[in-house]
Amino acid sequence: MHSPRLYVVGAALLLVPFVRSASSIQVAAATQDAPATPSQKETQQPGASSSNSGSSSSKGKHTHAQDFLIRGTVFQPSSLAFPGVRLRIRRAKENKFRWETFTNSRGEFAVRVPQGLQYELVIHLKGFADQTREVNATSGISEDNVVFRMQATTGEKK
Repeated sequence: MHSPRLYVVGAALLLVPFVRSASSIQVAAATQDAPATPSQKETQQPGASSSNSGSSSSKGKHTHAQDFLIRGTVFQPSSLAFPGVRLRIRRAKENKFRWETFTNSRGEFAVRVPQGLQYELVIHLKGFADQTREVNATSGISEDNVVFRMQATTGEKK
């Protein structure tokens, strides 16, 4: 049984013969020349930049392929996850913190930093003692997992 089918391609209508066989359904190729659909670059508006092109060359761009991932979890004294704890990271022996984040609803965090250096992590939440951990990103391993257990401060400031 042969019955033609109409297909819309771009602004043109194509009449394609439809062939049904007992074992499969096949659509025969149209013999007419269909207008080519414009490629992504042709449809792009003038002046708009694509995602992989920019004003600088790819040599100067930082890729995350060689980054070191610091991830971890912060727990309450009762061993429950602790959301909203501030985490700051700086290079070892520096005073300025370069990265900052907060724990999510499950008390977890993850931060990417450049490999080849040592880092210091400091967590802070009012009413709890600050805690510090050293992370070595020079070993060639691409990530480290850190666990903190918050402890309430024992005295008040005078």
